[in-house]
Amino acid sequence: MKVVLFCGGLGMRMRSGHDSLPKPMMPIGSRPVLWHIMKYYAHYGHTEFVLALGYGANAVKDYFLNYQETHSNDFVLTKGGREVELLSSDISEWRITFVDTGMDTAIGERLRRVRPYLEDDEVFLANYGDVLTDAPMDRIVDDFLRTDAVGSLMAVSPQDSFHVVRFEPDGTMRDLEPVAGMSMCINGGYFVLRQGIFDYLNEGEDLVMDACVRAARDGRFRVHPHEGFWAPMDTLKERSALEEMNRVGDRPWAVWDREAQHHLRRVPEVEVGEIAAFPRTV
Repeated sequence: MKVVLFCGGLGMRMRSGHDSLPKPMMPIGSRPVLWHIMKYYAHYGHTEFVLALGYGANAVKDYFLNYQETHSNDFVLTKGGREVELLSSDISEWRITFVDTGMDTAIGERLRRVRPYLEDDEVFLANYGDVLTDAPMDRIVDDFLRTDAVGSLMAVSPQDSFHVVRFEPDGTMRDLEPVAGMSMCINGGYFVLRQGIFDYLNEGEDLVMDACVRAARDGRFRVHPHEGFWAPMDTLKERSALEEMNRVGDRPWAVWDREAQHHLRRVPEVEVGEIAAFPRTV
């Protein structure tokens, strides 16, 4: 099952020392967030990736063309460095297709432009390329395959530190409530899709606010709520938090690392009408 990763974001809210990097290439530890997401999918057996490239396409291509396995794997060096024996490998089984989908292209159009590379897969996966989770992807896919929906997205609680202000017309404040504590969900950026999603997606459109909404109105889109770990990397603050978690070894998204795994609580499906599916620019 192929995985489409949208890699066109500029990461303007994270500019600090990595000005030329596209958002998916912003590092967490020694590896970019894109690598962490690909390792997540590979853990569940999904090792065929289609990268929908935009801003900074060459940075993504060059990273993998010059990939250094020794940066994240143990190895044995002999003969004064002339021979290196890897004790494990990250990407030797991965197949990665690099597709330039344009600089200012909407996510839905990026998906349309990589469709020729997906036609062998009736069902495929997609991801924004800047969000981490510990969600059980195998269960999510299994649940989806039992339906006739054309797509599903993962619903999560908002992580923002903002507060919602409730007030009267005369300016009197009635309440102040943190967004993270409200009984609402947002689009978590992890999709399972069928080829039928393209029936709802027109040229130049957005995947979520156009195609997913149309499919939902036809009763053909699903939601998989996840109450475990989920974290976006939209801002410098969010990246710094993930960097610190990685530094101290608290990496719940690293499902490929047995020591990082923890109990995953399964929650029931709900219809897409029960969440707020926020658009993203990637």
